[in-house]
Amino acid sequence: MRIASVDLFYLAMPSITSDADGTQDTVLVRIREEGGLEGWGECDASPLVTIAAYVCPRSHGNINPLRDLLVGESLENQYDIRRIRTRVLREALDIEHVHHALSGADIALWDLLGKKLREPVWRLLDGRSARSFPKVPYASVLFEDTPDATRERARGLRAEGFQAAKFGWGPMGKHGEAFDIALVEAGRVGLGPGATLLIDAGTVWGEDHETALARATAFEPFEIGWLEEPLLPDAVSAYASLQEAGPPVDIAAGEGASRFRAAEDIILNGAIDVVQIDAGRIGGITTAHDVRLLAAAQGIRYVNHTFKSHLSLAAALHVFASAQDFDLCEYPAGGSELSRKLVRNPITRRKDGLVATPSEPGLGVEIDLDIVRRFLKPVRIEVGGGAIHETPPP
Repeated sequence: MRIASVDLFYLAMPSITSDADGTQDTVLVRIREEGGLEGWGECDASPLVTIAAYVCPRSHGNINPLRDLLVGESLENQYDIRRIRTRVLREALDIEHVHHALSGADIALWDLLGKKLREPVWRLLDGRSARSFPKVPYASVLFEDTPDATRERARGLRAEGFQAAKFGWGPMGKHGEAFDIALVEAGRVGLGPGATLLIDAGTVWGEDHETALARATAFEPFEIGWLEEPLLPDAVSAYASLQEAGPPVDIAAGEGASRFRAAEDIILNGAIDVVQIDAGRIGGITTAHDVRLLAAAQGIRYVNHTFKSHLSLAAALHVFASAQDFDLCEYPAGGSELSRKLVRNPITRRKDGLVATPSEPGLGVEIDLDIVRRFLKPVRIEVGGGAIHETPPP
């Protein structure tokens, strides 16, 4: 089959806040083949910047619009996806955003190929004899503004049946050590003993590995599963210094990796214990799967980073569905109406509390076009008086 069209859709809530909430808008990529079969992908990226990478006029041989590079390509098997990826990254080499933007198309290509071959993506990735293993979902939410409110939020998540939860960003690191400790203690009290509590510091200590170590030590009595992103994504040397000091809790990072090399760097040179990869940022399912294999080879834990819709969640789960040892997954437990309703068949928890990767062909989730129309922000881009992009009908 050949790629006939690559369509881009900017969706957003009516108002956007400054909260670290990536569910407020999104960009979807739809890829259709000549017979009309289609695949969908989602980027965790600035929508207009991403659209520009797909439609920008050619500047020279190393700056070509992604859409032009994709349309007309042949897609018959998983090796074609890697071939297409190699071509795009070579001929759009000097577009700094290319890996990030390619994420949506890569996910859509896997969805399309799976539908064409009538196989779930995880089986295409890991072979027809592969098995899919359910994951323990951790409810992923932001810290509330106060410890009291955080405690009540944690109690609510436990009442919903979650055995694990992660609190992040918000006021963490902004009001001193005592306040940080109170936030973490509130999360533990609210979840209760036995539940897994994860803490995301949201890069708040920059490159200050000494403060990160102090907080990791202060949080140890609350039995947290890990301290996530205490430092900036590129602070690889600071992560190494933090790990050399021997923090009493695991250190997690990697969601900011926008290409394989960045993930490799934080794993090999930052010496982290847990790598968290967002398929919607790093270049799609293809690159995320490569990082999963690297994590296994290095003996560290791979976990998805997902704070978007269940389209992104499905893509993330397919990456490590067959990896039995990687048994924990980030599960968006809130978010905007846009993110919660984007697919008609969200990935729900089973009676035993676990989540299973869809076994239907492709990603196994269906886009709700009514929701796409409802939150659509039409985009028209003109150059020299002529349109180079205009949002098509969903």
